[in-house]
Amino acid sequence: MRYGQIRKYDIANGPGIRTSFFLTGCDRNCKNCFNREYMDFNFGKIRDEEALREVLSYLKLDQIEGLTILGGEPLENPLGLLQALKDIRKEIDKSIWLYSGFKYEVLYNINIAREILKLVDVLVDGEFVEELKDLRLDFRGSSNQRIIDVKASLNKNKIILMNGYK
Repeated sequence: MRYGQIRKYDIANGPGIRTSFFLTGCDRNCKNCFNREYMDFNFGKIRDEEALREVLSYLKLDQIEGLTILGGEPLENPLGLLQALKDIRKEIDKSIWLYSGFKYEVLYNINIAREILKLVDVLVDGEFVEELKDLRLDFRGSSNQRIIDVKASLNKNKIILMNGYK
């Protein structure tokens, strides 16, 4: 699994001050993607122990509310993502947001993706759609994207949207 950057402080991709981990590789090719260079599966560095230590050191800071994982498309490397999440969850109990162009309903029906969902708190799902772009939306780029409370959705066996996001 490769990544393009680890952002220590991020206030754009989830509530509060978060650390963001930008994975690379994506086949979706959304029109006007904001991370076009991260579509390349060979871009960036290989996730290794040093990257894990860096992410964990940031997440241990009191001012960091949680981790956001985005890309690229994080679910296009599910084995690497699952292992990274397991490694992080061993040491950190802060919220984890995951952005994916895949819909929750699709991910839920794929065994490894469902295992990944069990390790995250919030999923922002759906491809970015240029024609539905809305700069007034919190934490997403287009109105088709949903902010899903994953824990509640898994528990109730139906999609539960996060409260408080217009």
